[in-house]
Amino acid sequence: MAENLKLKTARTLKWNAIDRVSSQLLYAVVGVVLANILSPEDFGLVGALLVFQAFAILFVDSGFGAALLQRKDPTERDYSTVFWFNLAVSIGVYAVLYLCAPLIADIFQGDERLIPLSKVMFLTFILNGLAIVQTNRLMKRMDVKQIAVSNVIALVVSGAVGVWLALTGCGPWALVWQSVTLAAVKSGWLWITGGWLPRGGFHLDSLKKIWRIGVSVFSSSTLNTLCQNIYSFIIGAFYNLASLGLYTQADKWSKMGSASISQILTSSFVPLLSRVQDDGETFRRYVTKINRFTAFILFPVMLGVATLGAPLFHALFGAKWDGAVILFQILTVRGVFVVLISLYSNYLLALGYARRLFAIEVAKDILILVAILSTVWFDSVATLVWGQLIASVVTYFVSLFILCRATGYRAGEMIRDLMPSFSISLTACVAVAVMIWASSLLPSFAAMSLHISGIVLLAAGLFLGLGIYIMLCRVTRLPELPEALAYLLGRFLRR
Repeated sequence: MAENLKLKTARTLKWNAIDRVSSQLLYAVVGVVLANILSPEDFGLVGALLVFQAFAILFVDSGFGAALLQRKDPTERDYSTVFWFNLAVSIGVYAVLYLCAPLIADIFQGDERLIPLSKVMFLTFILNGLAIVQTNRLMKRMDVKQIAVSNVIALVVSGAVGVWLALTGCGPWALVWQSVTLAAVKSGWLWITGGWLPRGGFHLDSLKKIWRIGVSVFSSSTLNTLCQNIYSFIIGAFYNLASLGLYTQADKWSKMGSASISQILTSSFVPLLSRVQDDGETFRRYVTKINRFTAFILFPVMLGVATLGAPLFHALFGAKWDGAVILFQILTVRGVFVVLISLYSNYLLALGYARRLFAIEVAKDILILVAILSTVWFDSVATLVWGQLIASVVTYFVSLFILCRATGYRAGEMIRDLMPSFSISLTACVAVAVMIWASSLLPSFAAMSLHISGIVLLAAGLFLGLGIYIMLCRVTRLPELPEALAYLLGRFLRR
């Protein structure tokens, strides 16, 4: 049984990693092309709509998808009930937002271009809502291969649509139809290959069984979404759409790493932890392993990307998005704490401590509000984002305290799990930062175009940083390195 669970976890990790890496590569390629064609204002227009779309998607799912994941043995009646509930809510929410499109335009300087854009853009959460149960059934079975395939196919098709429309001069419509196509293709593929149809109707007793977890997750997710989107709302409403476009780009690229890591951890480990939730010793052992593995991946990726922020943007965009570089670096460092907060929340979710999830989100909201009130007066987007980072750091320690109080774990042990990989990553990043600074003193680099110098520095930084990280892992005998190498080479699966 344990060996079978171990094998399932390994396969889930593999397909989640394939999914995220391939998806992010495709997303990055399309994003680079679109960012070089479209203007910051085009991205700002769509960024304004994403604020409302994020909340609409929350209402469609209502937390019941996560509740199905947490339940040990959800029934067919449970799946059918959640499907019909999600479908009814998605249609109702779309109708409300369709009628409110003129009001949305009024919020953002009365820009009437938002009215037709929003009416089409908001179709995405109906399409995404149709696939929530399909996705959660596959995740619950730890069979995520078709989820990965659906994401890749959808990104290829939608990316082609978006680039074609951008090249033909459609402006923000390229981003809107890219989003709609992505949702349609992904949902369609999962319906064709998922092997599930709603064979039952809506059952109130099934809804009641998962209501407590669902409502708690919905409440915490609502506050989390508020935290994630309030900055876009403030910048778009009180600054201008061009500034929102810069922030949207910085936020999007910074989240590629943190969102991928969080998604892999949630999809791979929450189903696993929910199966051993009644075995305290086994659960604790898995938590330690997950903490160390997360740190081994998280710190070198996120801190390394933040260090290489300027060369990365110059290699991809030249000087066009220079205003977003510092925002990108701050948000990428913030992503470290976002992933860790999400990780601790998943531990609480797997144990059924849904109310404590809500407590974490309340604390996060309060801290974000304090940060906004403290920084908005400076009339600087960068200052706003610095406040966002500080709020996330404090929220991390609050979530650590809540987790330890709920589970009896020691905060020192949780932090100690992270420190080896953090220390090694920080050392590697300092070396890379020194290299970048030294290169700025060389006349040969000053004579290069930004694209070329960015590519050279990016390649050199990756080689130097990765080399130092691996070398120090070997010197300190960090156990995660041989385990990761063994897995990549297939030894784990052969055992």
